[in-house]
Amino acid sequence: MKNKFTIPLFAFIVLVLMSIYFLVNPSYQKSIEAKYYYETSSYKEAYRLASEAFAIDVYNRMASTIMAQSKTSLKYVDYIDDAKKYMKQIDEIAKHDTLTDADKAKMRLISQVMIDSYVKLAPSVITDIDLVDEARKYYDNFGKLLEKVTK
Repeated sequence: MKNKFTIPLFAFIVLVLMSIYFLVNPSYQKSIEAKYYYETSSYKEAYRLASEAFAIDVYNRMASTIMAQSKTSLKYVDYIDDAKKYMKQIDEIAKHDTLTDADKAKMRLISQVMIDSYVKLAPSVITDIDLVDEARKYYDNFGKLLEKVTK
């Protein structure tokens, strides 16, 4: 009868101590905060906090994972920002009455650069699906544009 309560009580105490360690350890505190920022799409802040947590404790797998995922998400954000910027440039070029060979070459070059940049992106299971979808749409648009400009 004594064993019936001793083992579960011991397991409960161990779990409580592990939880306290997890919540008190500065590395894990930063990891939890980084996870929050990652979930709210603040990837730069998440990366910064996860890097700090990882520097404190290199065995903190949560920090390592968040750092890697934030880095991947930041690559997607950068790609999307570049795509928006280049689409504005292409829209300005397209407003001309006639397209010169130089205009077509510029559009072709921009499209090829953005297509090549997209190929280098590597999403993971955790990467925000909205980021991946938006990047894919820009990739498709640049592909269509490249087809039209190379004709």
